[in-house]
Amino acid sequence: MLKILKYNKKNSLRDLEKFLNKRKITQKNKTMSVKKIIQNVKKNGDKAVLNYEKKFSKKKIKTNKVFFSNKELNKISKKTDKKIKQAIDLAYNRIKKFHSKQKILSFKFKDKYKNELSYKYSPLDKVGVYVPGGTANYPSTVLMNCIPAIVAGVKNIYLATPSLDSKINPSIVYAAKKCGVKRIYKTGGAHTIAALAYGTKNFEKVDKIVGPGNTFVATAKKEVFGDVGIDMVAGPSEVSVVADKSAAPDLVAADLIAQAEHDILAQSILITDDKKLIDSVNLLLKKQLNKLPKKKIASQSLKKFGLGILTNKNRIIEIINTIAPEHLQLLTNINNKIIKGVKNAGSIFIGKYSPEAIGDYIAGPNHVLPTSGSARFSSGLSVNDFLKRHSLIKITKTGIERLSASVINLAKHENLEGHANSVKIRIKKGN
Repeated sequence: MLKILKYNKKNSLRDLEKFLNKRKITQKNKTMSVKKIIQNVKKNGDKAVLNYEKKFSKKKIKTNKVFFSNKELNKISKKTDKKIKQAIDLAYNRIKKFHSKQKILSFKFKDKYKNELSYKYSPLDKVGVYVPGGTANYPSTVLMNCIPAIVAGVKNIYLATPSLDSKINPSIVYAAKKCGVKRIYKTGGAHTIAALAYGTKNFEKVDKIVGPGNTFVATAKKEVFGDVGIDMVAGPSEVSVVADKSAAPDLVAADLIAQAEHDILAQSILITDDKKLIDSVNLLLKKQLNKLPKKKIASQSLKKFGLGILTNKNRIIEIINTIAPEHLQLLTNINNKIIKGVKNAGSIFIGKYSPEAIGDYIAGPNHVLPTSGSARFSSGLSVNDFLKRHSLIKITKTGIERLSASVINLAKHENLEGHANSVKIRIKKGN
């Protein structure tokens, strides 16, 4: 099931990068078609959004109402299963508690010239949260994207999920209501990203768009970035499991499958120094897949993008930092040593009682994480993503007198005489 890469040769790094790039190439570029969609929505607003929604959903839908009324939401929310409500409530509390620890305090200090220099934080005003629809039901996506915004102090959260036929999972509505979402839009796709970015008669124009989606959604977020903020351009999900002979093969297989069932483009990688473990895991993958409702998706993912990397323990950290996985699971007897060397990873799950799945739902840290190697330069969603930093500068008379010479010299060096003069004129007046 897993292809095997022996990571012990000169060309091993090149071979690994080639394998990783294969998945990136498979994620087809939709830029041209998405640009047309965005332009149409900017020009024709709600009419364009509705036309695209009906076209792409391939459903005969008569309604032209793009968002749910409060009455509809209250009715739908009540249909949420009691056990799911309890799970959402617990997850909400745990996620909020963790994110509340992230709040960053403004600060102020005075230098030796009594100049006041400070940082002030303020929340974004309006945020759009995209939640995939169709056959998917992701109340966890609602919680993970809304809660850090709530903690940051965002007052206006708008949510969009494909449900123009009014078929929406009650758990999504329950989670959204718990998060104080202002409005739930019934559309999805690139056209909805455009509507949130630029606003229409019915869609609020937001300051930032967050949340996962298909290739069209990800491409649309990339295209509107600059006119609106985005969390990241996320690709399909991925996990790298590091295991040695101390690991239980059935746990390793289960964790690889848990990631693979997300998407046929999802990637599950096992890194080990034990060839027998790879062999055992491959046998168990087939056995465990037979019991899985999403067997077909998981099998395709593992067959095309699954990989078993056989190496020695001295090269494990090098491999991890090259892959820069979204999720990293450690099932070894040297976990602490590995953690010290890891620079590139989204979330790290340590030990046999820490499956990635618990991080998806209820542990507390955010599950919106960098994918496709972007953990080399970015981090998971946090309260910071919904805050703006403002620097405040108040210079005293003594301060400008003592600092002016350096400012004037640098301005002249950069051929910006106007800059220099704006300081000179103050020195003259001060005297």
